[in-house]
Amino acid sequence: MTDLTKLAPCEVWTEFEAITRVPRPSKKEEKIRDYLVGWAKEHGLEYRCDATGNVVIRKPATTGYEGRPTVILQSHMDMVCEKNSDVAFDFEHDAIRTRIDDGWVRAEGTTLGADDGIGMAAALAMLASATVAHPALEALFTVDEETGLTGAFGLGEGMLTGKYLINLDSEDEGELFIGCAGGVDTVAKFSPMVTPAPDGFEYFRIDVKGLAGGHSGDDIEKGRANSNKLVARLLYELLPYGLVLNRFDGGNLRNAIPREAFAVFGVPAETAGDVCERCRAFAVEIVEEFKYTEPNLQMTLNKIEGVEWVLDPVTMQSLVGALVGLPNGVLAMSHAVEGLVETSSNLASVKFGAEGIVVTTSQRSSVESAKRYAAQTVEAVLRLSGAEVAHSDGYPGWSPDPDSYLLHVTEQCYERLFAVKPKVRAIHAGLECGLFLEKYPELDMVSFGPTLRGVHSPDERLEIATVQKFWDLLCAVVGSL
Repeated sequence: MTDLTKLAPCEVWTEFEAITRVPRPSKKEEKIRDYLVGWAKEHGLEYRCDATGNVVIRKPATTGYEGRPTVILQSHMDMVCEKNSDVAFDFEHDAIRTRIDDGWVRAEGTTLGADDGIGMAAALAMLASATVAHPALEALFTVDEETGLTGAFGLGEGMLTGKYLINLDSEDEGELFIGCAGGVDTVAKFSPMVTPAPDGFEYFRIDVKGLAGGHSGDDIEKGRANSNKLVARLLYELLPYGLVLNRFDGGNLRNAIPREAFAVFGVPAETAGDVCERCRAFAVEIVEEFKYTEPNLQMTLNKIEGVEWVLDPVTMQSLVGALVGLPNGVLAMSHAVEGLVETSSNLASVKFGAEGIVVTTSQRSSVESAKRYAAQTVEAVLRLSGAEVAHSDGYPGWSPDPDSYLLHVTEQCYERLFAVKPKVRAIHAGLECGLFLEKYPELDMVSFGPTLRGVHSPDERLEIATVQKFWDLLCAVVGSL
């Protein structure tokens, strides 16, 4: 593991390196919560935990700032836990193995957790600072942002008293975010019958690997391939060959574009040669189709020993048809904000288990009615395929306020520091800000951060030079409020 404490600004990187040593999967934040509580005690700061598991650490104003409104620094504790299939790593027990690579910090074969570990680190560095002048501070660390915004939904009464909230969960230095999309998950369950595997069949495993993946909000417009879609498309083409299906597995997280998927299937021995040829041809076609966005795409076919069972034909055809038919990717671009994705859907995961086959999708939109319609289109396809379908509670978007005082201050500070105007944007990804506004409608909010790339995938990396700019801006904004 690389020593990150030698990087600048030392105070932020020191906190970040300590955070990388603490396991913090979504819904399993006990260790990082204990770490935060211990940190607060060590620094003699007041803290509070609510029933949901969120933590607030408070620091009094410095001299001369006592009469100013309290500033909230907000980040989330959990991280997306993704790894390459050939990497041995236990996210519940192991420390992230970091390395420096050509101006970036990344991890060895896993997600780095800079989303949102670097936001947490900046908040802690601000709380620990003896030199930064500031009003009273409340550092809010929420749980389970990545898989359900559980912390923001369940934020305890009276946890916050501040007027200004700086969300530290953005990924593009030089850009200030003042709005985000809302989202909802649509989950289906197929309950198949299984039958003994037929004799006289040859069995194969098809694997899709090497995809870029990424965040299903931030990266959805980049034209990247969805591994579940690719495997489903191949299986659909093989149906006329007498296909039987034993297994389909792809993706892990609702908010990540799936990078890997595989299926185990069989075909009558007399069609096996034609099937192998069709698979080879399909792989060539797919590589060509995605040559600009997926240069490392790999599709491999391997013959395997026989299997014990296969799905009943009705469920197999319904499942494959549904996976091919489900809307996926960008569904609409915004007419209000140029270049902003308005509505999208992500076929996130397909899992075979003892209780059935679970298909998880997520829909996002900055327009509430469009979000609802996108979820309905997904539901309709899945119900027509015979699946049971349920929606999550969803979460609201955050409507932009271009007249925000906090935005005005942040823009001025950025231009003063770096002699260039920052971009002001809304984001297609979900932030917790919309939920905070429901509980505290008077909050004035802005979101910014350093540059991250490849988030929600093992390609996640944090640009070192932008962390200094992120820290300088945060100090300037807090000192100007």
